[in-house]
Amino acid sequence: MQPSIWKALRYRLEWLGCTALAGLIPLLPHRVCLALAHGLGWLAYHVDARGRHVSMANLTCVFPERSEAERRLIVLRSYQNFARSTMDLFWSRRLTQQNWRRFIETDADAEKLQEEVKAHGAAFLCIHWGHFEWASLGVGFMGVSARIVTEAFKNPRLNAFFSKGRAVSGHVTIPRENAMISLLKTVKRKGAAGLLVDLTLRPDQAAVPITAFGRKMSVTFLESLLVQRGKGHLIPLDGIPLPDGRCRLVVNPSLKFPPNASLQEIAQACWDFFEPRILERPDLYMWAYKHFRYRPMNADPSFYPAYANVSPAFDEMLEAFSEPKPGSAVPR
Repeated sequence: MQPSIWKALRYRLEWLGCTALAGLIPLLPHRVCLALAHGLGWLAYHVDARGRHVSMANLTCVFPERSEAERRLIVLRSYQNFARSTMDLFWSRRLTQQNWRRFIETDADAEKLQEEVKAHGAAFLCIHWGHFEWASLGVGFMGVSARIVTEAFKNPRLNAFFSKGRAVSGHVTIPRENAMISLLKTVKRKGAAGLLVDLTLRPDQAAVPITAFGRKMSVTFLESLLVQRGKGHLIPLDGIPLPDGRCRLVVNPSLKFPPNASLQEIAQACWDFFEPRILERPDLYMWAYKHFRYRPMNADPSFYPAYANVSPAFDEMLEAFSEPKPGSAVPR
């Protein structure tokens, strides 16, 4: 279906904007980009009324004990963090094998990481927290190239800009469609994959229900499949933004699971690993996303954000899966 005239114009303007940013940002000193991202995040917070509303709805549910002023400050910082991550993705074309450690610090052992991937195959896991873009790039510069699943933009002309930034350290980006087969083959061949594990999926997609912040969420089970059928390791990454503009990459020990762990148990354990980080530093999480698109039919509507919808398919999925067992993932 052809987009409307207004949407076509908007897509054109978005493409022109990204073209300008892609050409300009790498020319600037990194400290200038950091200051620019801070200002653009402030602007986006004030302009994006819809995203701000979703963010406040999420935070009201997750942090009911905090004041509205505190939650608004978290949302502002969240926008600024996401702006910084995006700006750095454009600027990352300046990163090379010779200079990347000036901007991404890590204590991880590159040789040990390479050996683990070659021996077992692995999937690197991130969520929309901190500097996840540079965390991914850091692994590539450490000599582990991965096939990374990326979410397609509604404006298809923007995909190339972001894919190019994510590939500067040797990664290959692939769309979410048909990613399951591609990543499963990669891990079985003792290669590396990369994916975000906090995206909400429709219940009729490759999804399982998990409990996040005490509420039900429908998420991908792709990482679970890579363990069950690919026999790969799951390695969580943290990208911690530092005040001076650098990023600290933490390559956490791989998670291990019981031999009979279900798809849901593995997905739940992955979320349980990351949730404490969000609770500790909520300003580094992307709250403008509708994480709770569905709510159980018998749940109190006030316990979920107002945008959450009742879905018979979601309730059927909840009934089809047993409750995950706590503590099913620990450092390997």
